[in-house]
Amino acid sequence: MRRVATRIAVLGLLLAGCGEDVVVPVYEPAAPEGLDAWYYAGEVIVTWRLGAGWNDEPFRVYSKRVSDPSYFFIAEVTSCIGGECSYRDTNIAAGQSYDYYVAAVDPSSGTETASDYSVTVDIPQPDPPPVPAGLEVVALDGATYLKWGNGARAASDFSFYRVYLDVAGDAFLLGETDSEGFLDLLAENGGIYTYFVSSVDEWGHESAGSATASGIPRPDYHGEWIYAFSDVPASSGFHFEIDENTYPIVDGADALRHFRLETDVSGWWLVPGPGTDVYPVGFSTTSLKCGPASDVDCVDLPVAPTSGYLVQDVLLDAQYSYVMRVVGDDGLTHYGVIRVEMLGYDQNGDAIMIFDWAYQLEPDSPSLVVAP
Repeated sequence: MRRVATRIAVLGLLLAGCGEDVVVPVYEPAAPEGLDAWYYAGEVIVTWRLGAGWNDEPFRVYSKRVSDPSYFFIAEVTSCIGGECSYRDTNIAAGQSYDYYVAAVDPSSGTETASDYSVTVDIPQPDPPPVPAGLEVVALDGATYLKWGNGARAASDFSFYRVYLDVAGDAFLLGETDSEGFLDLLAENGGIYTYFVSSVDEWGHESAGSATASGIPRPDYHGEWIYAFSDVPASSGFHFEIDENTYPIVDGADALRHFRLETDVSGWWLVPGPGTDVYPVGFSTTSLKCGPASDVDCVDLPVAPTSGYLVQDVLLDAQYSYVMRVVGDDGLTHYGVIRVEMLGYDQNGDAIMIFDWAYQLEPDSPSLVVAP
């Protein structure tokens, strides 16, 4: 930031009268205050505040390249909101540096009072971060979850991502996040939702959009999600239900929870609730349940182990199934299973787990049958 002596001070006019020189003061507008300027997304934003004693005068914005000898008048601003004024300069070139100052002007006399200093802004090259890759969409019940790769972080000036909904070729911005995950709670069951993601650097330069990916939310026992207890405790617990239409997500501190999700530096943990025993090893599976329409290589866990259960936390992995022995609402022992579909973060940086689940209604039966 450079301070320049651009303040205009007209002291007055000398008039002859009655043999004496008379000094007649000339009105001088109040100088703009708090001048600031910065570059973002292809433009320089210049801001300032109204000076004390401002009397509805307009402002003139001046600029020059640092290498130029003189300033140029580039705009007149006549409207400010709440005492804050601004101007956006798009007539700039990458790799150049520009000086700015602002002056209040008296419309009747043309007298200007400039800000006490100027501001220098360097314009970077418009090189956006890499395009995000590997976008996946997981269809949930009344929502969709998006996850993508972190390759854009390789750019030293990476800042955040933008998430878009693609509707017949028209893009609608859903939100921004610095996480490689986004939970769209506005998606409705039965609709087809197509998304793409872009990356943005600290200067506001945005990459091209990623390849699109789609999902269709639907109501069933697939695509359940819970948060880590440390992030969203009210939605971090789970209770196996006899009816899939009954919402199974409970508070992580609920005494009736069968388990809750916790995270630490090691990863995501299944933490059993009161009366719950956990089989300490996960099973690599490709589906919660294989059936007549499944792929030939489908792998599920049709029968739960009948022994070896412990009361301990279990470290979770995606694409693995985990079995529990729980106390049902009838007070008897039942087997339940979850299959972790995805572990990640939402747009707020909160840890999340997406999973499918099944619950055996017959007490003490290890058969993990999923209702059709």
